[in-house]
Amino acid sequence: MSQRYSAVPMVTFCVLSAAVFGVAVWAARDTWQNLGNPAILTGYTLFVLMLLLGFFNGRKRLSMLPIGRASVWLAFHVVAGFLALAMFWLHTGSIWPVGLYEQVLAGLFYLVSISGIIGYGLSRMLPRRLAQTEIEIIFERIPAELAEIREKIEALVLECTEKTGSDTVAQHYIGTLSWFFARPRFRISHIVGGDAAGHWLRGPGCAARRYLNDPEQEYFDQIIELGELKCLIDRHYSCQELLKKWLLVHVPLAMAVILVAAWHLILVNVYAL
Repeated sequence: MSQRYSAVPMVTFCVLSAAVFGVAVWAARDTWQNLGNPAILTGYTLFVLMLLLGFFNGRKRLSMLPIGRASVWLAFHVVAGFLALAMFWLHTGSIWPVGLYEQVLAGLFYLVSISGIIGYGLSRMLPRRLAQTEIEIIFERIPAELAEIREKIEALVLECTEKTGSDTVAQHYIGTLSWFFARPRFRISHIVGGDAAGHWLRGPGCAARRYLNDPEQEYFDQIIELGELKCLIDRHYSCQELLKKWLLVHVPLAMAVILVAAWHLILVNVYAL
């Protein structure tokens, strides 16, 4: 039901977008045939679309207000982004315009479009990957969670050494496992959906198991179990960090495009007088 519901606004916005673009093409052609300048109409339409797209970031900052579902806003943002790209080509009449200022504006616009497409793909792929971990964790809490895991492991290592009289587990932790537990590892693997962390934990991470006696095995199993939990937390860290860093690229670029487009609009109106 939720997938069907989320698809409804996307289809609706696609139909409205196609209608808006069709009207814009007809109006631009009619203006051209009447010896007018269609770039004025398409330019203002494109600028309004840019402002509407910019409102999406404001919607996320005001998520506590009842101004519509986030899924509806996202559907509108995606469809309006593709409409803006089509309107840009209609406005310029080419994929790459002539003139340094126009090329700078076009370059920024394409960077925003490309980063937006990448971001939409990430927003569809990474949350599903995180849902497979079956745990939820706030990004800002991850360093504290990892520190807590390290404290538990170090306590287990110390207790194992004291009770068994053997330092095999301690030596393996210092020489091998401490690297893994020091900070998030295997980020690229977590992002692309691989299991490099799990393979390492079951391979080099467990290399000392065959040298342990039964009491040491019990402590070691607890350490590896905490290591498996860390793998899940690392996946959250890697994916959530990428989503946050993507916003640090996309949002400033979008603001730059709006500012440059506004200056372009001012210049056009000044020289038109």
